[in-house]
Amino acid sequence: MAAPAPDPQPASDPVRDTSPGPGPVRGTSPGPGTDPDADACPGTDLDADARPGRGTDADADAPPGTDPLTVPSMSAGPDFVLRPWEMSDLPLIREAAQDPYIPLITTVPSRYSDRAAEEFVRRQWDRAATGAGYPFAIVRSRDRRPVGAIGLWLRELPEGRASIGYWMVPSGRGQGVTRAALRTVTGWALRDLGVPRLQLFIEPWNTASARIAVDVGYRHEGLLRGWQRVGDERRDMAVYGLLNSDGPVDGRAVASN
Repeated sequence: MAAPAPDPQPASDPVRDTSPGPGPVRGTSPGPGTDPDADACPGTDLDADARPGRGTDADADAPPGTDPLTVPSMSAGPDFVLRPWEMSDLPLIREAAQDPYIPLITTVPSRYSDRAAEEFVRRQWDRAATGAGYPFAIVRSRDRRPVGAIGLWLRELPEGRASIGYWMVPSGRGQGVTRAALRTVTGWALRDLGVPRLQLFIEPWNTASARIAVDVGYRHEGLLRGWQRVGDERRDMAVYGLLNSDGPVDGRAVASN
C-alpha cells in the first residue's frame, strides 16, 4: 500500500464522536521481501496522531477551527465502494490488528479490543470534522464487507499538495481493489477538489505498491532517507507524485487549475 502518503499509512489518531460523514488506506507487509503482494502505502497522514513510534503522521491533523469536511460515498469500479467509517467496521480493525505491518504504520491497535477499535473509528470521524482530510473505508459491494482503508490528507493543501495513504487486510488482497481505490481517490482529488499535487510515500521494498502507483499515473520522483518512523526505526521512503497538469487519470481529463 502506499500510505503515505504518509496517513503515507499507518500513523496514529485523535478522538471525537461526530456524525459519520467523512471517512482512510494502506497495505501490509512486515518488511523487504516478506510479502510481494503487500497492499500498503504509509501516507504520512493516513492515520496520524502524536503517539510515539507511529510514523510521521503526528502533524497530519488540521489546526482547530478548520471547516469540517463531508466524506462522500463513491464507487471504485463495479465491485467496491469507498464510504465513511462506521462502527460496524470493527471486524475490519480486528483483522488489521493481526497483520504484522499495519499497526506499525497506522493507529490500528496491535492488541485488539472493542474499545480501542471504537476509538479508532472516532478518530477517523474527527479527522473529517477538523478538516484534516477524507478517511474512507473500502467495502466490497457484493457482501458489504470492509477490506481496507484509504485516506486523502490535506495538511499541506495551503502549499498546493496533499497526500494519500492506504492499507488492505489479507482477505481483500489480490482482487485489484487497491488499484481501484487509489485511482478513484486520485481522480476525485484532482478533478473535483482541484488539488494541484498528490503524493504517495512507499517503502522501497514494496514493489507491489509501487507498481500500483505507477499504473494509476504517479511518477517515481526520488528517495527520502529516514523519512518515516515505522515501529522502532526510521525508514527510507520512495516518493511518487502526480500533478493536476500531468494529463488524464483513468481516461478522463483532470481540472486545469
